[in-house]
Amino acid sequence: MNAAAAQTAAPAKPASAPATAATAAAKPGANPATDPATPGMPQAAAPAGAEATAALKPGDATTGQGKAAVCGACHGMDGNSTDAQYPRLAGQSEQYIAAQLAAFKSGKRMNPIMVGFAQPLSEQDMHDIGAYFATKASLPGVADQALVEQGQTIYRQGDVDRGIPACMACHGPDGRGNPGAHYPQIGSQHAKYVEARLKAWHDNGAQSDDAHARIMAGIAQKLDEKDIAAVASYLEGLHTNEPAAATPATP
Repeated sequence: MNAAAAQTAAPAKPASAPATAATAAAKPGANPATDPATPGMPQAAAPAGAEATAALKPGDATTGQGKAAVCGACHGMDGNSTDAQYPRLAGQSEQYIAAQLAAFKSGKRMNPIMVGFAQPLSEQDMHDIGAYFATKASLPGVADQALVEQGQTIYRQGDVDRGIPACMACHGPDGRGNPGAHYPQIGSQHAKYVEARLKAWHDNGAQSDDAHARIMAGIAQKLDEKDIAAVASYLEGLHTNEPAAATPATP
């Protein structure tokens, strides 16, 4: 190539010319936080908890069985506790169990025993444990016949004059609760456990900023001791009439 041609030729582009922001954005897999082709670009911070949320999967009952083994000492291996001071978890929704474990871990709900068990659990662990207990059937209890009428009235009708709403408005006509709203299953629950919880709300209030606890405290404070005993007993005897398994016809 002669000298004249060399003077008119366009200068070659540097091999490492910086890419523009538009080029970087279009480039598959480009990351402004780490890509050396975009010096000076702001580093976009991922939203807090984004990775954990993205990784969270629906609870797995099979995996949850192993994780729930430690729960069995108090709540029963199948979620049907034999000691009435520990609630039955069988049939409880995954969403409710996971939410309560998270509340124990954060300190929003205080219980010296449960706080210790909840601390090492991940959010996925909580959902797996919840999924396991959700697959179990809660064993039906028996209500005190002398308390059924009063308990049933409070549960199904409430008391308008005293500002007491019907329990089934939130917990359902069969006591199965509402998983989406985190209202727990309370049918077949130990009467002594329900009574203790209602008395605690009656005497001490919500003791937390949890919306559900505040609702329950407000209701419990309008109940007297007889009301509490009656509705607790009624709940122990309340259970779902599951479809009976088909039986062979008698010849």
